[in-house]
Amino acid sequence: MMSDSPRQDAVVVPGSGRATLGEGPVWSERQNAVFWVDILGRQVMRLSLADGAVTRWDMPAPIGWLVERESKPGFIAGFASGFAELDLEPLAIRPIADPEPDLPTNRMNDAKADPKGRIWAGTMPFSCEGDVGAFYRLDPDLSWTCVDKPYCIPNGPAIAPDGTWLLHTDTARGTIYRYAINDDGSLAPRTEFLRFEDDWGSPDGMTFDAEGHLWVGHWGTGQLSRFDPAGKRERFLRLPASQITSCTFAGPDLSRMFVTSAADGRDDEPHAGALFEVDPGVRGLPTLRFGG
Repeated sequence: MMSDSPRQDAVVVPGSGRATLGEGPVWSERQNAVFWVDILGRQVMRLSLADGAVTRWDMPAPIGWLVERESKPGFIAGFASGFAELDLEPLAIRPIADPEPDLPTNRMNDAKADPKGRIWAGTMPFSCEGDVGAFYRLDPDLSWTCVDKPYCIPNGPAIAPDGTWLLHTDTARGTIYRYAINDDGSLAPRTEFLRFEDDWGSPDGMTFDAEGHLWVGHWGTGQLSRFDPAGKRERFLRLPASQITSCTFAGPDLSRMFVTSAADGRDDEPHAGALFEVDPGVRGLPTLRFGG
């Protein structure tokens, strides 16, 4: 039976460091590893589940996310300058497109792939102020489309298991929106799925589990919550850092969960910016890859 009381069972992953803005954790079955990024620290990190080793790659620019490719090695990544192909060993970056050349103070922030191999990604201002961000779709042929705007701090696309709808957050508004995905890849008008209560902090990155429940990181209050399909908070976990940014299921049976956090402005928190492992008590869904 699931408990309503908070659990403090987060473990700091050794060697995960202190990311200025840790984000975008993603499980790679191929590499038996969890990847995540430090957006402002301009790094990609990899945790090997085989031996616990953490490897780092310095990036030439802020990087918001990376999504593994289905039919090719490497990743698609979101940089401040837009979409790019990314290989890590050896390091190679090949730009695809900048959807906002007229907005040099914007950057990409978070993204996910869907069952059709498309990537859904948001952009936002570095300042975290102003509704100048947008929501984009990158198709397997490397063409891109703006599917909605405006956004201030877009976060955590979470794709429904059947791929027919998605959830997307505007952290600045404390709101998670729901979109139906049309057959042509366009989105139906957004509707409000969930609004955070005042003492919850702000919604950040999120993911679905195998039971169709939604896990959401809380920026500002050091929590990770699980919501049922109707949007009711069904349980929450406490973590030893206030700025929780995202989460992913991992491991061969998808029973492990890793959680990212941010150290920016939190010099008073010794574990801020670390990667945490928690016991979710449920299994996740397989990681979806980009089809191109």
